[in-house]
Amino acid sequence: MPELVEPTVDVRMSFVEAVREFHAGDSPYPRYALNLDPDVLSQPAEFAAYVAELIADRLEESPRTAGYVPGTTLWWCDGPEYLGRVAIRHRLTPSLERVGGHIGYDVRPSARRKGHATAMLHDALPIASQLGIERALITCDTDNVASRKVIEKNGGEFIDQIDGIYRFWVPT
Repeated sequence: MPELVEPTVDVRMSFVEAVREFHAGDSPYPRYALNLDPDVLSQPAEFAAYVAELIADRLEESPRTAGYVPGTTLWWCDGPEYLGRVAIRHRLTPSLERVGGHIGYDVRPSARRKGHATAMLHDALPIASQLGIERALITCDTDNVASRKVIEKNGGEFIDQIDGIYRFWVPT
């Protein structure tokens, strides 16, 4: 049964396969995976460094690009199979208030339309609450019907639309 887990080197091969799926697909979602090089990540030492970077990102003192905030990344896995990820941003910047919000998620293409995104977001909301987020701002592109349904199934209340982005408040 799938569950949210800390990023781990144990799913390296499945994670690399997922990144290759994102690269091969025609969907613009998620954009982050297209910035990852599956050939580099297939090397155990490089993947271990990537996992360590993700785990360290939740710490306030970790170095990060200007404008970025601490974030907790969790992976949705079924044993050794990587199915998706959820990223919880610990606070909002003016930019994240417009696009991005507190929580982002994605499911690898071969695992879509099976309820994983809805379950991931459901399981991530109590974690967001533990981080002090009373209600999570979650956004999606206006043409991303699947993501909108995921947000609404998790109690999302529509706020508004800005520049092709829907914004929702979701109770944690």
